[in-house]
Amino acid sequence: MRRLFVGAALATLLTAPAAAQFIPSESSLSGMYPGKAYSPYAERDFPDRVFFGDTHLHTGLSVDAGLFGARLGLDDAYRFAKGEQVISNTGQPVKLSRPLDWLVIADHSDAMGFFNDLSKGAPNILAFEEGKRWYEGLQAGGEASANAALDLITTFAQGKIPPDLLADYSPGAKNYASVWEKVVNAAEAHNDPGNFSTIIGFEWTSLVSGNNLHRNVLFRDGAEKAGQVVPYTTQPPVGSTDPLDLYKWLENYEAKTGGTVLALAHNGNLSNGLMFPVDAQYTGRALDAEYVEKRARWEKMYETTQIKGDGEAHPLLSPDDAFANYETWDVGNLDLTQAKTPEMLQYEYTREALKNGLKLEARLGTNPYKFGIVGSTDSHTALSTAEEDNFFGKAANAEPKPERMLHPFTKTDIGAFEGYQLVSSGYAAVWAVENTRTAIFDAMARKEVYATTGPRMIVRFFGGWDFTDDDLKSRQPAFRGYGKGVPMGGDLRPRSGDGAPTFMVYALRDPIGANLDRIQIIKGWLDGEGNTHEKVYDVAWSPGREPDANGVLPDVGNTVDVAAANWTNTIGASELATVWTDPDFDPAQPAFYYARVLEIPTPRWVVYDAFRFGVEIPEAAETSAQERAYTSPIWYGPEG
Repeated sequence: MRRLFVGAALATLLTAPAAAQFIPSESSLSGMYPGKAYSPYAERDFPDRVFFGDTHLHTGLSVDAGLFGARLGLDDAYRFAKGEQVISNTGQPVKLSRPLDWLVIADHSDAMGFFNDLSKGAPNILAFEEGKRWYEGLQAGGEASANAALDLITTFAQGKIPPDLLADYSPGAKNYASVWEKVVNAAEAHNDPGNFSTIIGFEWTSLVSGNNLHRNVLFRDGAEKAGQVVPYTTQPPVGSTDPLDLYKWLENYEAKTGGTVLALAHNGNLSNGLMFPVDAQYTGRALDAEYVEKRARWEKMYETTQIKGDGEAHPLLSPDDAFANYETWDVGNLDLTQAKTPEMLQYEYTREALKNGLKLEARLGTNPYKFGIVGSTDSHTALSTAEEDNFFGKAANAEPKPERMLHPFTKTDIGAFEGYQLVSSGYAAVWAVENTRTAIFDAMARKEVYATTGPRMIVRFFGGWDFTDDDLKSRQPAFRGYGKGVPMGGDLRPRSGDGAPTFMVYALRDPIGANLDRIQIIKGWLDGEGNTHEKVYDVAWSPGREPDANGVLPDVGNTVDVAAANWTNTIGASELATVWTDPDFDPAQPAFYYARVLEIPTPRWVVYDAFRFGVEIPEAAETSAQERAYTSPIWYGPEG
């Protein structure tokens, strides 16, 4: 195992070198002196900038967001993401520490805009007995309002709202088209190429008996094409809860408009075993070539971390992974109508899906779970907040207030997702050539993306056959990475002869955040008998410790001061980098590799709440955590 610590200019490490050893193509040297270009920035065409954003934000246009108090709209969400101060749904001034680079507003497509009209007492809604009852209950305030909101959201989730009542808020209705036009126009108005990019999107909210199968749909296109359609929904007779029907809609969109679109799933941890099937869909339809090919084509990314739990790994699935139990939500499905059982877990978590994807590829010829990894908030407040000290909750009723730690997100006879369990996570980072809608979308499509739980650490990950420590010492790892290998999200092709693959990984801490503890590489593989395996390797870590006789790296320590809501960067490292060779490589075994970067422990948001409001932290609440980043994998496949 090799470690390398580098301490020169941070920006230089990730983009361009100080030295000039990059050799352009012959055509680019036409008219120049032979040999190397002096300027290392000349003739560069690879992605050299990282842009942070959110693929999953809701405004008051979403029914559930509105019911829980969201009153902020599209313009508020964009202004906030661009760094402006706004007034929150509960009347509090709020602002990001730094602007985001891009944003996807993904309001629920089902009944989009319905709550806005309900809250105003629109005649087309009050004409129905149910609509009048909900309106009067919401207007009454207090317990009556809460009961009306709960009844409406339950009725809606179960698909029991009378179709005639939703007719104006479904595809084909003039009112629904008008709402979507506002969504598209707001995105166009706030799109500022080079400074801030808006990606048009919506959330297709498939909920099967309380089991989460949601997908976000993202358009590469602007109003000219995205405005030719309205979102796909789940409500019959037009919509469906089956992902195969969503894929048909995506295909039809591209055929009709000539545009480009993709989808990403999230919260498999709340699907109770339905998100990543291996044998059959929830419908009973056996997985076949059509399913795996379409899912691989359309679902280029998976949202691994967000407010409703982290979905990278589970301690029961990865018992040898000391960091697998991070912000785990595993009580039951989304609405806690069905308890979780251990056999469901392997069909819910990212790492296990990546492993099962290798099985499916061997069986059906295509890996449907060959996705890039991102994080996003899923905030229903129109406020894309993922920093622990600036967390405005899942919904408006969970915005900062003294009692929010004790207010459950969901509670039934099965159990509860407690308020203090909400996760201040996450963001999506993309490596792109520029901050434009198309460049960011293209980075997503090629899976050159990674997830963070909130900090804006910078991470690069390359796989190849010939990386050496000199590639890092040269201070031009980006040039060497693209020149000698493939980036995160790529496929590492086999080569003849002996030798194991090498991986170059490096990370820089968030400039205003915590130091780094370690970098790990997680490997998963398929053996000759068709069984999957995994292993976690510590490959780089901060100074002052070494693995013990069993190969276990000691903890980095913990400087969190709960009473003062603070920590210090007196431990850890500001940057880590290494070149690592797989010591257990078998060229006959398909495999994937991804990097996980861990920060030193820092306070969770509950600590800041306790400090600012002068309240007690619930005994069961975690007070510190090691925030992290997950890169998209690099896949290796044997020849043939």
